[in-house]
Amino acid sequence: MAAAAAAAASVASQAQAVLRGRLCDQAVVHSALRSSPDTNYSKLKYLVASSVSEACNNSVLLLGPRGCGKAAVRFSFLVYSSAPLSAVFSDAGVVFDEMCQWAIYDFTLWVVSAWTEVIRLNGMLHSDDNCATKASSDDNTEFMIDMLRECGLAHKTIIFVLEEFDLFAQGKQRLLYSLLDAMQSLTSQAVVIGVSCRLDADQLLEKRVRSRFSHRKLLFVPSSVDSLQRLMEHLLALPEDSPLPTKYVREYNARITSIFNDKKFKGILSSLTDADATTSHILRFLVVSYMDIDSGLLSMQSFMNALSSMQRQPKMDEYKSVQDAYKTSDKYSHTVCFRAFEHLLDRELISFADNKGRNQALEYRPVKLLISSRELAESLKLNTTCPAVLQKLLDRERYM
Repeated sequence: MAAAAAAAASVASQAQAVLRGRLCDQAVVHSALRSSPDTNYSKLKYLVASSVSEACNNSVLLLGPRGCGKAAVRFSFLVYSSAPLSAVFSDAGVVFDEMCQWAIYDFTLWVVSAWTEVIRLNGMLHSDDNCATKASSDDNTEFMIDMLRECGLAHKTIIFVLEEFDLFAQGKQRLLYSLLDAMQSLTSQAVVIGVSCRLDADQLLEKRVRSRFSHRKLLFVPSSVDSLQRLMEHLLALPEDSPLPTKYVREYNARITSIFNDKKFKGILSSLTDADATTSHILRFLVVSYMDIDSGLLSMQSFMNALSSMQRQPKMDEYKSVQDAYKTSDKYSHTVCFRAFEHLLDRELISFADNKGRNQALEYRPVKLLISSRELAESLKLNTTCPAVLQKLLDRERYM
């Protein structure tokens, strides 16, 4: 009996390792994106592949709310459509191509294959017309033309990925104009991929910039509950060709199918996606799901416990936990606290993190801070009437 139990535990441990590997492997997580020619991944791949093969210029916008798959499509495309990978990107902006080393300082650049290079700019960092290349507007234009010409002569296509595209559309839009205007040259080979959570991002462009843009758009929508369930089934199912015993794999997969067909699981998934329907949230949920080592199987209770561990604590409970931790005498009623919370929203010092939790009570919805930690710290120091516990909380950022 002891030997049998040890063998079962060993198989369960191996299964856990396989599942953790699948959950941590972006290739497995995003493999469903490449399963159909109608997906945005397939459309983007076709657009760029045709641009490379025909040596022409193109531009496209990936538009949709945060958490709906734009980054997943972009990641999958860059990794899987341009093999072999000859180099990885440089966080410091160090450029691999000698011809560019004099000008590109803040670009993040991938050398994806022998025929393409990827330059990534983020509107949060590079929306200022001059900061992206540490040069004047004229220098930027000249640099863009020279770079595109040299890469065109080398039969190499440059892919520009512009994150937070709508931020580049602020101001005089010199960077966008310089880039798109340089692409009008017959010798250039480039593709511009703009990424934005604003569906009207193309309408923000000036007339001179819009006239040079191809007006192609790929629209992304949040995943449905059914598609998220299919993703979970895909990630949790053990492959038939895994090194695990065939009998165990079949029993495990049959249990997973049975759980997913149960109405209770539908309710769990509905509660989970009411708060956050992003793939990353689903992955966190699966990671904390507990497998019974004795049986080596997942159960409905495993998913119920995982949901309980991920449900957000009500804001008043958090407030009470702070009082208990610091033994503070500053106590306010529920009404006063929520009036102060609404005041912070009105002053736009905080905002709701997204619109995915509209079905939730106010006290459960996640919020984000709209000022920097430095600004918050300076404000607390200058305002002597603030409770001392706030300063203590700020000093211990990891408390929560």
